[in-house]
Amino acid sequence: MYGILLVIYVVVSVCLIGLVLIQQGKGAQAGAAFGSGASQTVFGSQGSSGFLSRTTAFLAAAFFILNLALAYIVNSSANNISTLEMPISGAPISSGADQAEPNGVSQDGNNSDGASPSDIPD
Repeated sequence: MYGILLVIYVVVSVCLIGLVLIQQGKGAQAGAAFGSGASQTVFGSQGSSGFLSRTTAFLAAAFFILNLALAYIVNSSANNISTLEMPISGAPISSGADQAEPNGVSQDGNNSDGASPSDIPD
């Protein structure tokens, strides 16, 4: 089901992008005064505004409905475990006494490699 909806979603998205790019902008009528008046003869005397606008609205509605459906499917199939409740994988948890200080000397005065502070050259 998810795969079929995803394919339909991609097709609707590409068609919606194409239809938006085909449509003329608001200022496209100004060019008719300067000699490009035959630009709307392909779709009739009123142009393509009715057909393209309705098709764009239909594809936009389908896009949002598919988007919500895909989000619902992904959310319902995911684990309902919070990221704060997930166990940490990787390094084991250790106490603070085992860890060396940033300068290499632990709290008891020993170096992290076992040498005493007097063995460290200045």
